[in-house]
Amino acid sequence: MLIDPERNVIVADGYNGAPRGAPGTLCAGHYCERDVEGIKSGTHMERGCHHAEMNVICNAAAQGSSTAGKMLIVTGEPCLMCAKAIHHAGIIKVILVGGGYLGGADGVHYLQRNGIQIETTEGPTDPRMTS
Repeated sequence: MLIDPERNVIVADGYNGAPRGAPGTLCAGHYCERDVEGIKSGTHMERGCHHAEMNVICNAAAQGSSTAGKMLIVTGEPCLMCAKAIHHAGIIKVILVGGGYLGGADGVHYLQRNGIQIETTEGPTDPRMTS
């Protein structure tokens, strides 16, 4: 979820899912192409659905909303590609709910090295997380 901290409003939302207009059931809850093919998290990002971070940035762009100076709330550590998109979009803060990590492989470190504030908070965790 993309938040405007100055107005305290939601600017855009996003979720893990197929790109707008994608055919069939790809990543639409019926199966995940990446899981079926055994693709390791953080690799071959051209395959499968959009991550929630990419989805929210694209949704903001599609509606003409700026991402600069905004905060992003996510339930798992962004992968490196999403971290780069967050940085490039001008997002200034990422809030990680539940401390989730699904193999983001340096997403948080990338953001921190590039001046994006990271905050963690308790909350629901992704059901794919293992204890």
